[in-house]
Amino acid sequence: MSNALAIASVTFTLMDLLNNGLIDRDISASVGDVVVSALPPDRVDLASLSTSQLNLFLYQVTPNQGWRNVGLPSRNAAGERIDDNPLAVNLHYLLTAYGAQQLHAEILLGYGMQLLHETPVLPRDAIRRSLSGPTQVSPGGSLPDALRNLFTSQLSEQVEMVKIWPETITTEEISRMWTAFGAHFRPTAAYHVSVVLIDSTASVKSALPVKSRAVKAIPFQKPIIDQILSQAAGGGPVLPDRPILSGDTLVIQGSQLKGEDTLVRLAGVEIVPAEPNLSAQQVIVAIPTSIPAGTQSVQIVQRVLLGSSPGSPPLPVPHRVVESNLAAFLLRPAIQSVNVSGVTGSGTNPRSGNITVTVQPAVAFNQQVRILLNQLGAFSSPPQSTVPAYGFIVPPRIDLQTPPSSPPAPTNTLTAPFTGVEPGSYLVRVVVDGAESPLATDAHGIYNEPQVTVA
Repeated sequence: MSNALAIASVTFTLMDLLNNGLIDRDISASVGDVVVSALPPDRVDLASLSTSQLNLFLYQVTPNQGWRNVGLPSRNAAGERIDDNPLAVNLHYLLTAYGAQQLHAEILLGYGMQLLHETPVLPRDAIRRSLSGPTQVSPGGSLPDALRNLFTSQLSEQVEMVKIWPETITTEEISRMWTAFGAHFRPTAAYHVSVVLIDSTASVKSALPVKSRAVKAIPFQKPIIDQILSQAAGGGPVLPDRPILSGDTLVIQGSQLKGEDTLVRLAGVEIVPAEPNLSAQQVIVAIPTSIPAGTQSVQIVQRVLLGSSPGSPPLPVPHRVVESNLAAFLLRPAIQSVNVSGVTGSGTNPRSGNITVTVQPAVAFNQQVRILLNQLGAFSSPPQSTVPAYGFIVPPRIDLQTPPSSPPAPTNTLTAPFTGVEPGSYLVRVVVDGAESPLATDAHGIYNEPQVTVA
């Protein structure tokens, strides 16, 4: 592959081809001295033109459609280069003749077009001669001192040779171009030169070759989760309104849930369900006690066993094929015990102190926790028309503004200070990241547990 100097090298090689061809054909006998240049048309000085001039102007560069997808993808998911896909471009030139005398321009343009017609492909040896380096002998010509670095372009070594063919442009396109050039129109022919391959010098990270291949055809199916229910650990009825608690059994219902190799991704934890608990319409897994309370997600992942792992005996390798929709559920905390301590106050005056609850699952240091109290009844007679209710925030266990490098482990014991609480018996609830602990009911369906007495 060639480098970024290849475009300039093509232009110089074409100039050298035209210059040598005009000398070989003794053009000076017809029009006198001739200058071959590669200037923009607006920089050709027509006012002091005393020598005929053949100008080759690169007016457009376009991507090469045949090479543009070679070597793709060239980067991996991390953005690192894994392949050197070349920058492939086509060059579009205008060959314009300027005559010092009448008909000189037509003569020059005729010779120039004949030379390009007779050279449809730039030979590698011709490119090497035109771009000969400072220590090389060039029988056909050598680079000027200002362009010595063009010999390092490696244009002659690129995998595809440079081809030349005439290009047809309409009078409207010619008019627009020369208007954009801001120059007076002169006899012009257009040429298409292709292809120039510019290679990158950046390093790449190439993966090892594929040692063996395994192909497997599977029917397409899309697992869909419709609803998430739960049942008590060890069995029990599956009720739609039953709260989902830590340690319970999660019941996932939907369609096409069972695949060749199925697992459940529960709050980032991957669980392989037991075969008896796995069917196309339902998947049952136990909720790990390590998952914190709050809004959690569940997803069905279906894998295909393809190929084998190294070792003895070789084991099939699972490959992820399809995943279900992501469903959310609320994992609610459960209160194991509750008590108050350090109570101050007497008579009917409000009380102050601390309330401590033990919950399951454990609460992380960065979770927001509140303890709610609802009085069962008042000590006054008759009972008050409104039942007192309170809410107290559990203080964070660390300074959240400057958290330590090693955060504290999750805890099951939570303590919140309280003030202004009227004496009496209270129902207790805990809210962890918006998930509220459930209350138990008696035989009449009235909430009765858990409760605590503030005396």
